[in-house]
Amino acid sequence: MSGVFDFQVTERDGDARCGRLSTPHGVIHTPAFMPVATRGTVKAMTHRDLLGMKAEVILANTYHLHLRPGTHLIEQLGGLHRFIGWDRPILTDSGGYQVFSLASRRTVDEQGVRFRSHIDGEEHLLTPEGVTDLQWALGSDVAMAFDECVAYPCDASDLGRAMERTLRWAQRARQRFKSLRENSAGVNPGQVQFGIVQGGVDHKLRVISARETVSLGFDAYAIGGLSVGEPVQVMYEVVGETAPRLPEGCPRYLMGAGTPVDLVEAVSRGIDLFDCVLPTRNARNGQLFTSKGRLNIKQARFVDDIRPPDEQCKCYTCQRHSRAYLRHLYLVDEMSASTLNTLHNLHFYLDTMRRVRECIKLGTLETLRQEFRLLDS
Repeated sequence: MSGVFDFQVTERDGDARCGRLSTPHGVIHTPAFMPVATRGTVKAMTHRDLLGMKAEVILANTYHLHLRPGTHLIEQLGGLHRFIGWDRPILTDSGGYQVFSLASRRTVDEQGVRFRSHIDGEEHLLTPEGVTDLQWALGSDVAMAFDECVAYPCDASDLGRAMERTLRWAQRARQRFKSLRENSAGVNPGQVQFGIVQGGVDHKLRVISARETVSLGFDAYAIGGLSVGEPVQVMYEVVGETAPRLPEGCPRYLMGAGTPVDLVEAVSRGIDLFDCVLPTRNARNGQLFTSKGRLNIKQARFVDDIRPPDEQCKCYTCQRHSRAYLRHLYLVDEMSASTLNTLHNLHFYLDTMRRVRECIKLGTLETLRQEFRLLDS
């Protein structure tokens, strides 16, 4: 890792661990959840809201920022931190998943991915080297290597080809990143690059991908290609098989997952970092995550319910507002419905991570794990 970037495991409970991840823009206490700020903002939230709930890191997306407002503009205006006014750590995704979702608009070959913008139809080419350059220009703390993500289910031969191509792309991305680090004195002194392990739900492919990706010497590693439709127990199995194959002294990042119970299950299998759009997307659709399970605030039974969404929650929404009021805001399409619902959901996710860290320190994570399993039963 860069001298500015450091990761130390501080406590353990089985395979779960607490850690301290140091970056140029501050410390991340792991296990940690990263709110998704795709275009440089978490939907319906201000940075003040995020700081108030003690969010230590956010995730932005290279694909979307490249298309609008443009990487060159962000670099010209001082980099992503300065452009969006966020002085804590930022991880930038490579855009691989977003390109994967544009199935009808893109073609994949050895060079990279050609696609037409969902904004104006203009053709673009993303390559492992180009995506590395874009993230270097953005100046994020963590940059992800460009990978190829496939759907579930996937033909075995297609899955194998995608995994092998991801390895070749990873090698190219790593070479470009090392070149940038060596030849750009004083620029991004603390940026690090994570490699991504692919292979779908195929155990043999995951073993190969983990081994070969680690051999490239990335600063840390992520598990990608999950939460794309596979059964949840299969996802847990893949995580449990893959995490121990990643270096003990590096943070391990599970990309795109998931529900609160998914986070607790993955932590128990050795994962340190998470991101997911569920807390923000579901909030905008009127679904709240609570200590009693999911709550759909638009239901008629809440029309005169004066209770807060979650009587155990200390967030602003639960301390100030009733289910009846939140239902009213949602039904009349007030913007504040999205704000208040999102504030609650993100608080619930971040507070879940706080509880997980406490339980690891006390050696009681299994008790919390069983509690969360009941939420999905």
